[in-house]
Amino acid sequence: MRYLLYALLPAELVLAVCLLAGVPIPPPVLGCAEAAVALLFLANGVTFLRLRRRGLTAREAAGRIVPEPARRLVGHELRLLASLGRWIARRPDRGGPGAVAFPHARDQAALMYGFAFVCLVETAGMSYLLADWPAVHAVVLVLDVYTVLFVLGLHAASATRPHVLTADALRVRQAAHVDVRIPLDRIAAVRHEPLFSHEKADGELNLAVGSQTSLTLELTEDVDAPRLLGAPRPVRTVRLHADDSRALYRALTRSVTRSVT
Repeated sequence: MRYLLYALLPAELVLAVCLLAGVPIPPPVLGCAEAAVALLFLANGVTFLRLRRRGLTAREAAGRIVPEPARRLVGHELRLLASLGRWIARRPDRGGPGAVAFPHARDQAALMYGFAFVCLVETAGMSYLLADWPAVHAVVLVLDVYTVLFVLGLHAASATRPHVLTADALRVRQAAHVDVRIPLDRIAAVRHEPLFSHEKADGELNLAVGSQTSLTLELTEDVDAPRLLGAPRPVRTVRLHADDSRALYRALTRSVTRSVT
């Protein structure tokens, strides 16, 4: 079914573009495509019910059917949309009772707003230039609007998902794709270390905001910071930024000292 899915998605995309562009599609081709999609959904539904009867939860059954990269991409997009809602409602995720949140989106706000404005200008310009090609205009307009929402969603995710310090761990986050829990007993050293350049290196996680990090954590053991599509990434050095980096440094130093003693 997965191979059928990989084959059908590009085919459906090509058909959709052809239909929007006004290219005539023979009815038998459209009928076969729709029948294949219906068959795929039916097969997935039957498989899902069988897995549920074997005792798997709904999430476990869906995990058997849908590849992990696809689940992670969909989850990322849903988190962006949820973050937009939280941002508008001014309800950030502060980690629950007993947790202390440290925002980190302030220094990137101007850049993200500027990028969103440029995307809006580009949307208006492309709408004017493609006014005589309605099909192309519709496709480009959808892509442009999605790009604006994506940029705003990235900033909203950073604004509503701050770093969170609890009694036993530091939860570091960035946008909607990084959410790593670092146990306090694995933190060997904390340094207030402003840096503006970060070279990629194995075993390091750099969560720069506005091209800068202000705290460096050295760990005694590797912590897994999965990549966007789920590939494991063990790290032993974590660099991050916070709006009030010195407050996070003091709070984290106290918490690490207590956990050691």
